[in-house]
Amino acid sequence: MNKDNAEYLIEGKTGKWEVVIGLEVHAQVLSNSKLFSGSSTKFGAAPNTQVSLVDSAFPGMLPVINEFCVHQAIKTGLGLNAKINSYSVFDRKNYFYADLPQGYQISQYKNPIVGEGEVSLDLLSGSKKIGIERLHLEQDAGKSIHDLDPSNTFVDLNRSGVALMEIVSKPHLSSPDEVNAYVKKLRSIMRYLDTCDGNMQEGSLRADVNVSVRKQGDQSLGTRCEIKNVNSIKFMQMAIDYEAKRQVELLESGKIIDQETRLFDTKKNETRSMRSKEDAHDYRYFPDPDLLPLNLEKALIDKIKKELPELPDQKKERFIKDYSLSAYEANVLVSEKEVAAYFEEVIKSADKKLATNWIIGDLFASLNEKNISISESPIKAKQMANLINSISSGLISGRAAKEVFEIMKETGGDPVKIVDEKGLKQKSDPKELETIIDKILASNKEKVDQYKSGKDKLFGFFVGQVMKVSGGTANPQLVNDILKKKLK
Repeated sequence: MNKDNAEYLIEGKTGKWEVVIGLEVHAQVLSNSKLFSGSSTKFGAAPNTQVSLVDSAFPGMLPVINEFCVHQAIKTGLGLNAKINSYSVFDRKNYFYADLPQGYQISQYKNPIVGEGEVSLDLLSGSKKIGIERLHLEQDAGKSIHDLDPSNTFVDLNRSGVALMEIVSKPHLSSPDEVNAYVKKLRSIMRYLDTCDGNMQEGSLRADVNVSVRKQGDQSLGTRCEIKNVNSIKFMQMAIDYEAKRQVELLESGKIIDQETRLFDTKKNETRSMRSKEDAHDYRYFPDPDLLPLNLEKALIDKIKKELPELPDQKKERFIKDYSLSAYEANVLVSEKEVAAYFEEVIKSADKKLATNWIIGDLFASLNEKNISISESPIKAKQMANLINSISSGLISGRAAKEVFEIMKETGGDPVKIVDEKGLKQKSDPKELETIIDKILASNKEKVDQYKSGKDKLFGFFVGQVMKVSGGTANPQLVNDILKKKLK
């Protein structure tokens, strides 16, 4: 396999192969109640405690559309630069599962609420636009639980009827890394919009991954396989890598690819066949007779559009323009709404460049180490600003700041108090530093002579001695200046 910033290719026996990927992302609508009932959507409730008669498909129970979920779908569509369809229809998608009490799923087929759009990805190789085919609303199924009993399957209907947005991409993705960037970008946009929390651990965001391969340079599309219900970006990447190689091996051995639905086995790191891939006619789609078509007024769409927040791409442009950040720095800082807000809070009273370096560097490393989000960080924005101001004012050295930061990330303490308690205040009195330097030079006359005879590297030795004696609190710039004068 040849993989670089520009392309992802699989090296086969007969040459190089490209991978073509399309995603169907299922994003749970951020709403307190379900799509067609008033049941709660709160995660983690006891099984079958958030189920209405509609959710459990009792005879005679009719669905009633949740207006808020419709608005959330419109908002998401606008965030994806997509066309909002004024006319859309809910359809019945007919299939049988034990956790689908109706025997059909209410979804949208020919007339979705959102049409074509696009998202822009920032990749190492440059930017790339990924087309959006559609976004439609649908209800989730329940959950079958197989591991509570060796001979019985249990059904939990708490998720039955939960509102989902299915976001279907065009087959524009061509590597696992692009899929990584695409899903993260979708998640970021929806979090900015507050339309989906994107919590993959709770099942709020998952995807069906469509994979096919073709010879490098070929423009035709190969037979695709769908990898069903992958709930982790890492697993998506692993599944694509395995599936693409599997397909190449089959084609190069003279076999054909069966269009089918597959599962990704996370323990064995392989995909395996579930069933042949259904086409639309297999589901016998037809308009749901219990639900009227949605007719959206332009005034409503315009109102929602007007109320949209600043989205990641807009914020990135502003950060570059207003704060003189690099494209990379801006991209990192706007990736999550909370990170962008934290950064802007810090720079209200602290140096922008220092803030950027400390947040992207030390703070992110600390958050990754603890596996927590910035909202959970013990170091709040005000404290980070105080730390940065302590550096820029000369109160502490960069070295001492690192020590202070280590204490802050464990205790959440105020940096100024930590400096006082630990005696880390930077020594910037020239007379005090001269006294220290004179003593060091006097006790190292041999090295002074060596330095003056041409051994310039010994300068670092003298600086190190001063920092040692001062406990790392000496002002490095002043130390350098004084030493240069005295060693002439």
